[in-house]
Amino acid sequence: MSVSIVIPNWNGVYLMKKHLRDVIASAPDAEVIIADDMSTDGSVEYLRKNFPSVTVVARTKREGFAANVDAGVGSAHGDVVVLLNTDVAPEKGFLTPLLIHFRDPDVFAVGCLEKSREQGKIILRGRGIARWVKGYFIHARGETDRSDTAWVSGGSGAFRRSMWNELGGMDAVYNPFYWEDIDLSYRARKAGWKILFEPKSVVHHYHEEGKIQREFSADDVKRVVYRNQFIFIWKNVTDTGIIIAHLLITPIRIIQALFSGDHLMLQGWFLALLNLPVVLKKRMIQKHLYKISDRQLVVSQ
Repeated sequence: MSVSIVIPNWNGVYLMKKHLRDVIASAPDAEVIIADDMSTDGSVEYLRKNFPSVTVVARTKREGFAANVDAGVGSAHGDVVVLLNTDVAPEKGFLTPLLIHFRDPDVFAVGCLEKSREQGKIILRGRGIARWVKGYFIHARGETDRSDTAWVSGGSGAFRRSMWNELGGMDAVYNPFYWEDIDLSYRARKAGWKILFEPKSVVHHYHEEGKIQREFSADDVKRVVYRNQFIFIWKNVTDTGIIIAHLLITPIRIIQALFSGDHLMLQGWFLALLNLPVVLKKRMIQKHLYKISDRQLVVSQ
């Protein structure tokens, strides 16, 4: 089973100087692709000079994480595509536990155990839990002692390329970041495919070195998260009860935001509305794949 490692990059030359050699050493037989989202820090030049064996997909228009990942995967040849962020360094041998799962033809994706460095502590991440509450998809970090997961992270996970292509990859409507991997995993699960978490596949995630924390304010991030939460629901939910609950509770949330001064929630909702025609079109395109109901896609702790 052949493997392609795809690393999306935007102005992350300082991260690649730290971690790229570890990635290559951990998987010497894998194809390595860097998808560059129109960096201005010399990333492309650095890669071509120092890593001639690495395929560089240099984009001419900056769009965001999902579109950049899709460009990288579009250039991949492997049966399995492993996505790693530039601030992630895998341990040696991390691939083997991942690839074993792909012997099952129904497996779409498998997530790694992330040892995430955050504020001087190591937090174990990689497994997600989720449930529907009053028409909203509430998700969180789950314990790492189980193999089921609500999503596989786009920063440290393996994906079957044939299924990825059938799903259409990550959805650029979520650009510049967040919710795109949750959306992809949800669509795969709703199509009846399996996604798993593998604690024996270990990577180190230097979370505080990442570009989002450095380049975007907390308000910017929160606004995008609100917007993408609405987009996710409007795009994917087909359960009548969940739709009704969402339609009933959303006006209440908007009124509460008005009185509490949560302008970021209001802005996120408005930005999602601006995307509604595109979202509804995507909803119509993808619905033929669905075999599983929304209520079956809950993952508990």
